[in-house]
Amino acid sequence: MNLSSGSNRRLVHGWEPSLRRPCFAVEPGDAGLGELVRDMRRIMQQEQGVGLAAPQAGDDRRVVLVRYPEDPPAGARVLVNPVIVQVSSDLVPFEEGCLSYPGVYRIVRRPRSITVRYQDIDGHPQELEDESFLARVIQHEIDHLDGVLFVDHLSLWNRFTVRLRMLAWRMGWRR
Repeated sequence: MNLSSGSNRRLVHGWEPSLRRPCFAVEPGDAGLGELVRDMRRIMQQEQGVGLAAPQAGDDRRVVLVRYPEDPPAGARVLVNPVIVQVSSDLVPFEEGCLSYPGVYRIVRRPRSITVRYQDIDGHPQELEDESFLARVIQHEIDHLDGVLFVDHLSLWNRFTVRLRMLAWRMGWRR
């Protein structure tokens, strides 16, 4: 089920319940996959992001786009049905943000390195090992596919402050 399509796709914000729904695997030959990826690239470019998961574009398929900050949005890697198959035992803190939470940045601890299996947009199996910034972005985006948001990794107090900030943002108090 696609929650929205085509030019109707927009960035979904953290307070919207659709971000909490787990996503479904993409079936081989999914006719709308190319359109979804184009829309996700557009949203990433508009928002100047380094990663975007399909639920952030109003779609419930297991698709993420990730890129290094210096890469152009058109150079974003497409991961279809990604699964993290291995993580390092060491957790490292890093200040994360999320396009669905504009202007919010908090320290999150995640495994330093990962191995992820996925399919490319043509359905070919791929595997990626990374221990850099990209590993963090991939973990963040795969969380989105499972209905987990980066604020879920925060302390109760930090989640509360993020909620207050988002309430203010929704009411038009942007800074």
